[in-house]
Amino acid sequence: MSSTVQITIPPDIPDEKLVALLQNKATAEQAFAFLVQQQSPRLYSAIRRIVYRHDDADDILQETFIKVWKNIGTFRGNSKLSTWIYSIATNEALSHLRKEKRQRKLPLETDEYDLAAMLKSEPYFNGDELVIEFMNAIDKLPEKQKLTFELRYFEELPYNEISEITGTSVGALKANYHHATKKLHKYLGVDESLD
Repeated sequence: MSSTVQITIPPDIPDEKLVALLQNKATAEQAFAFLVQQQSPRLYSAIRRIVYRHDDADDILQETFIKVWKNIGTFRGNSKLSTWIYSIATNEALSHLRKEKRQRKLPLETDEYDLAAMLKSEPYFNGDELVIEFMNAIDKLPEKQKLTFELRYFEELPYNEISEITGTSVGALKANYHHATKKLHKYLGVDESLD
């Protein structure tokens, strides 16, 4: 006889209760299925903005949830559950980019790694030229500025949460974001007085 208990999880379940369900062998599988369904769309979106390719983002999303499953027993609630998961996903995505960069032995900005061409060739991409230009500009940012900008601008995360995800001080994150927006204005030829 199975030791699995049937449970109903409300969509607004507090972190502590969800973590308790995830750490309980009798409810872990159902709680994990709920977590994957709840977190996947936003997490995929955040990963995709870092690595761009659908297949890579999909693989990294799966790897993220494998790590969550394996390590949920060590989660102590020092941060929000979603922050902890974002941290894992961000690290996986950045590790993927670094590995890809090493394998290619060239900077990601070269013509051999043309983001615009890559986005246009993606079957899942449905953006226009302005989106490609904007993403190209973001891609030119240094890694820390790019990550800070994406988590703040696209994911609308507060600085204190980004700080927990990246291990960077709030002051440094604010500086990263400020420098990133100035560079994006310059890359895109936008008059900063229009902000």
